[in-house]
Amino acid sequence: MAKIYEIIVSAEAEKNIEDAFAWIAEANPTAAAEWYDGLVEALRGLSEMPLRCPLSPETRLGLVDRKVRQLLYGRNYWKYRILFVVEAKRVLIAHVRHGARLYLGQEETEEDAE
Repeated sequence: MAKIYEIIVSAEAEKNIEDAFAWIAEANPTAAAEWYDGLVEALRGLSEMPLRCPLSPETRLGLVDRKVRQLLYGRNYWKYRILFVVEAKRVLIAHVRHGARLYLGQEETEEDAE
């Protein structure tokens, strides 16, 4: 029997998902609904064997201080990285980021730009 992990979606990840849905819906509302439904299924799928997903580039490059894993979801322009941490019997979804964005820890802040 597979170990079942509890899925916890952070407030940050919820906002990421809402923003992504709105962005996709501007171009294609039907695709946005399909993207969202598939994302929910992908998140549920992490309840079994989340360790099958590789460590994120952020982890491999030392940009974060935790072992962050990633699951790639979507296709074409709507490809996203689901970034999560596995702790005991929990999977914490930290971020859902568009695949074209810089890695966590590489973003330029407004203060840096001045």
